[in-house]
Amino acid sequence: MIKSKDDYKMYMCMDAQALGKKNKKIVLLGNEIWRFERALRHYEYHLNVTHNRVLILFWRIIYRSLSYKLGFEIPPNTFEGGLRINHYGNIVVNPEARIGEWCDIHQGVNIGTGFDGGVPEIGDNVWIGPGAKLYGKIKIASGSAIGANAVVNKSFNEKGTIVGVPAKKVSEKGNIYIRKLEGVN
Repeated sequence: MIKSKDDYKMYMCMDAQALGKKNKKIVLLGNEIWRFERALRHYEYHLNVTHNRVLILFWRIIYRSLSYKLGFEIPPNTFEGGLRINHYGNIVVNPEARIGEWCDIHQGVNIGTGFDGGVPEIGDNVWIGPGAKLYGKIKIASGSAIGANAVVNKSFNEKGTIVGVPAKKVSEKGNIYIRKLEGVN
């Protein structure tokens, strides 16, 4: 969660790096995913730090507009820095869910409430494949990989590759693309 201007700058650097962007400026045309992530981080910053109602409203309008356009329902303060959204398309995340740094997420993913009312807690450096569904009071270990169309409704406390319906661990390997922040003073 962004709690200061330094946090905001770090999140922006991490998100830019995750998406392979060298220029952190908003562009007017193209690259809507980067524009969405920037709007999300601006909105989070003003919501959590400045509390400036005008800027909160301004960034909320941009954030919501891009959310509708791209098919994302990603509430503020759910993802840590280094978010990588790979494609436009339906992504739904419960506002209470917590996802760690360097999450790599694809289209068609749903991270939501289970029958118990709980929501997922996902570690750092987790790859979530297209169409994956994660729900309930579960924990996913850092460095895991969730396969395409997996339905995950139980915790996996050790790194690995998780696939299937219902999901099961099929490999100890997990996410092979572990990211770290580069070039920050």
